[in-house]
This record gives sequence, C-alpha cells and structure tokens, in this order.
Amino acid sequence: MPFPAGGGTDVLARIVAEKLRGNYAPTVIVENRVGASGRTGVEAVKNAPPEGTTLLFTPDFLMTVYPHSFRKLSYDPLADFAPIALIARSGLALAAGPALAAEVKTVHPKQAFYATTAAGGTPHFVGVMLARDAKVDLSPVHYKGGAPALQDLIGGQVPMSINPIGELLPQLKGGKLRVLAVTSPQRSKFLPDVPTMTESGFPNIVISPWLGFFAPAKTAPDVVKRLANGVTDATQHGEAQIGMLKLGMEPQAMSPAAFREVVRQDLERWAPIVKASGFTAED
Repeated sequence: MPFPAGGGTDVLARIVAEKLRGNYAPTVIVENRVGASGRTGVEAVKNAPPEGTTLLFTPDFLMTVYPHSFRKLSYDPLADFAPIALIARSGLALAAGPALAAEVKTVHPKQAFYATTAAGGTPHFVGVMLARDAKVDLSPVHYKGGAPALQDLIGGQVPMSINPIGELLPQLKGGKLRVLAVTSPQRSKFLPDVPTMTESGFPNIVISPWLGFFAPAKTAPDVVKRLANGVTDATQHGEAQIGMLKLGMEPQAMSPAAFREVVRQDLERWAPIVKASGFTAED
C-alpha cells in the first residue's frame, strides 16, 4: 500500500488481504510503504523478487498520470509490472461548500479556486479538463489528502473541491456540502439525484478511477493467473463487496490482459491532458 493506513484504499486492501489469507497464502500482510507521493511503495514492488509474494495495491493515477507529470519517474507502469486484477472503480465528484452561493446548484466553473486531494492526482486534472472545456481560469489548491481538502471546503476556505465520491458521502449528512456533478459515465448509485458531467454539458469529462493489484514484471504467467484468480475470488465475497460499497466503490472483475489494456489506454488518454496543463510534479 503506497499510502498511509486509515484511508479508503487502505481499508479495501485489508478487506482483500483478509480474504486472501489461508486461500492464496497462509499469511498476508498489508504493508504501508509511504513517501514520495506514493512512489516509494510502487518502487518497492518493482524491485521485489517476481515470485508472487509481493504485490502492489494502488489507485490508478500512480500508474497512469504520474508517468506524464514527473519529469523523471523510476518506474514504467507497463514494462516494470504485471497487471493482476482491477477490482473496483469509483467516480469523482465536484462538490460545493458554504463559500459558493447557496443558489448555485449546477456546475459553476466561473469560481476561481477548487481544492484537490493532491497535486498531480486525478482530481487535479479533472479540474484542468473542466477549465479547458468551460473556457475559464480555474486555480487548484492542493491538499495532502481528501480529509484536509474537505475540512477547508466545509469551513469556507475554498468554494469547491473534487474528491472521490466515497470521501464525500459521510460529509453530506450535515447539509453544508452539495454535490454539483459526478464524473462517472452514468449517474452514481450513491448519488442518484446528481447529474453527470456529461449531463451538465461537459461530455469529455468521463472519469472512473480504478483500484488494482500489480506484481513485479517478470512474475511467471502461471503465478499471475493464480494471483488473479485469488484476488478475484477474494473480492467476490459478500463482505468484500459490502466493504467496497460502503466506501463508495463499485466492485469490478477483470482479467490481467484486459486490465493491462485499461492501463495502456489510460496512459494514452492522460498524456495530452497533463501536457496541456503545463503541470510538472515536484519531487
């Protein structure tokens, strides 16, 4: 896990690990290898022996956006890793707080600032796409994670924020936040009354971030197959699926070959978006 314990990705990793334990391996440990905006954990798996005993569990942007936003990246998502299984997708949402006038109920790109969960992450570039398609200037305010971004959104320090839907759901009960649009292809089952970006007039902004498992590149094909079967079986349990839904994530199942194609397509898609933004991630 390339991020700290306690976040939604970490919680999901532990749900899957529990189901792998005793089935794929007698012992399964979730190790949080944090640092360098998640790259430390990715590099640890890249350099691990390709024996099927060390896996990476990561959100998509470390593998699809970082190759374009960092001038020098010490890993290649396709050359250095064997995709194992994509297990879940989650939409992103544009949320407004008390700093945005209460009468604004729809996507309102004239507002100058929006919070992101990290510089160079997927939410950051959704804002870039929105600014481009709406032909306005939007300035990102980068935070270290979704929690501090939402804290400032609720507190009125920033008018809007782009977050995974799962991060927003617990905050909506208080009534201080409202969701203006979601980036998924269809309306979210978690927010059925909220329009998509396409419905809001921005058909190019269709983003469904994913979470998936990878092994080191030279892992034997039979081991990759066994890993894929083990992870897929682990995520088909009712407990695992309920856990994903609680986190605002939709369970998915995908073969290693199909997952590799998703990574390849996403790498291609993000290249021009990151380039057009002029953004370069800082080490």
